[in-house]
Amino acid sequence: MTVRRRDIDLGNWPVAILAGGLATRLRLATNTIPKALLSVAGEPFLVHQLRLLHSHRFRKIVLCVGHLGEMIEEKLGDGTTLDLQIHYSFDGATLLGTGGALKRALPKLGEKFLAIYGDSYMPIDYAEVVEAFVRSEKPALMTVFENAGRWGTSNVWFETGQIRRYDKKLHTPKMHHIDYGIAILGATVLAPFPDDATFDLADVYSRLISQKQMAAYEVKQRFYEIGSPQSLAELDFLLRNKRVSISP
Repeated sequence: MTVRRRDIDLGNWPVAILAGGLATRLRLATNTIPKALLSVAGEPFLVHQLRLLHSHRFRKIVLCVGHLGEMIEEKLGDGTTLDLQIHYSFDGATLLGTGGALKRALPKLGEKFLAIYGDSYMPIDYAEVVEAFVRSEKPALMTVFENAGRWGTSNVWFETGQIRRYDKKLHTPKMHHIDYGIAILGATVLAPFPDDATFDLADVYSRLISQKQMAAYEVKQRFYEIGSPQSLAELDFLLRNKRVSISP
């Protein structure tokens, strides 16, 4: 498919932010506050994440929340102060996992959307990722990064522009890449999974890869995250000292 970058209006692409986890590695800090609201460079992490998305012209945000999610809604409201349209999708009494949370949020997301993790900061060119998804004519796209075990465990065998294998539990010597943390999904990829079921995005990805229905986009810029005290302190330092750009 021929697609021109200027024809892609990111303001029409919803972004689902998966912010419902329990943050077990930060348990002392997140007993009374959700991880997304942890202070980074003087502001809640989620505010930095939303500003980054806004700088890339995204305007429609759906926050998939669970643990202490009401605090996030109380803090951000409908997103007006950030020039965004924010909607919320709550897990409810049972945590649904990353895949189950997205399935529940589908009425707010529509036919296709981006999905990112609520603890990750990814300063890349989002328009290029969306362009690659549209060109691929596949129902899903995963961003990958040649991690070589430096930031998290490599879990992707990526070769000649294709994902050969993805597995978060069983790692092989051919896995030099990692799931970068940005996916683009069509709503149809969640159809095989029951409503209100608990399942992980990894289950969705594995199914798509086995069916050769998952496109890939290789990112060259490393990601940042707040999943551990060390990585949180690193991002805090970088943002305070303006070492990470938010501009597209």
